[in-house]
Amino acid sequence: MKTKLLGGISPTHFLRNYWQKKPLLIRGAIPGFEGLLTRDELIKLSCEGEAESRLVMQRNGKWHVGTGPFTAHAFSRLSNKNWTLLVQDVNHFLPSARELLLKFKFIPYARLDDLMVSYAPEGGGVGPHFDSYDVFLLQGMGRRLWQISAQRDKRLVADAPLKILHDFRPEQEWELEPGDMLYLPPGYAHNGVAKDACMTYSIGFRAPDNQELATQFLVYLQDNTVIDGIYSDPHLHLQPHPARISRQMLRQIGTALNKIKWSEDDVERFTGMYLTEPKPHVFFTPPPHPMSRREFDFRVRKDSLKLNLKSRMLCSGTNIFLNGDIYAAGTIAHKLSEQLADLFILQDVEEFDDETLALLYEWYTYGYVELELNGGPAPDSPMLA
Repeated sequence: MKTKLLGGISPTHFLRNYWQKKPLLIRGAIPGFEGLLTRDELIKLSCEGEAESRLVMQRNGKWHVGTGPFTAHAFSRLSNKNWTLLVQDVNHFLPSARELLLKFKFIPYARLDDLMVSYAPEGGGVGPHFDSYDVFLLQGMGRRLWQISAQRDKRLVADAPLKILHDFRPEQEWELEPGDMLYLPPGYAHNGVAKDACMTYSIGFRAPDNQELATQFLVYLQDNTVIDGIYSDPHLHLQPHPARISRQMLRQIGTALNKIKWSEDDVERFTGMYLTEPKPHVFFTPPPHPMSRREFDFRVRKDSLKLNLKSRMLCSGTNIFLNGDIYAAGTIAHKLSEQLADLFILQDVEEFDDETLALLYEWYTYGYVELELNGGPAPDSPMLA
């Protein structure tokens, strides 16, 4: 089905012809879109310890980067030009940000990273660069000029605190206004400069490199592999060079290492746990006064249950993955868990079984899910703590 979000083409057409292939400029992707928060609200968020934020400034031809949390006073000292504030994971703090991400669910959640929001006065930007992941750049308030290039020259400015391209050669440029959006595949060089005070909403998609995947998979195997036996050499011979490692020892150790095996099930379990593992700075707050299991069972049948904004949840086969943990579930529990993972909410459910209720209650006590009563969060919700 064609959608205005993608410029009047269907998600199928977009995936076939643009995704990881070439850029797409979309005028009026979200008509009337002015953003989800104000400049002052973004600055306030950057002053909180749970938010990842950066402040990028350009002075006398040199780049400077500061990391949050910041203080409100720090922004009162800035000039009216040439700086940018970037805040990651805004979807962890704003329900409206999660709703925005839902518009992009034609891309699997397993690929989704976060919503980053930036504010810049006139002239602000982070310099010409390229990303290793796909990104949709949605314009909020104000105007931003985007220049892009398919150049292969990826040399960077030496000693810069950011990955700034040494020789950026723009091939196309557009000025984006509120509601306009630009899609860029990985590796496409781009440079965005604020024409006036503006905010940009970057929907980014994760793309772990193979070395990272291999390293983390070896960690998984370390925790999930048992190899029996112990090194032994009852027929040891006298060596003329005691410091030399014998071929016999190398063969025996090689045989032991060849016992390291993994299956498709190991790959599935690792992938789900890896992709839902919270970022290092993300923590969950259990409800300070959790309701009893009996009250929870009653409430969840009457009201709505939502994923905490910080939760990452995926499913594969019979497995459920939530915030780096893995759960196996029966038919009903898996069906409802998959609904929660797809929609971020459970409501108007006609059938719960004991297994599902026990699982949901466990997640509730961890702070992974929240009950929403009568259109608002439960009194003991972590969101209000």
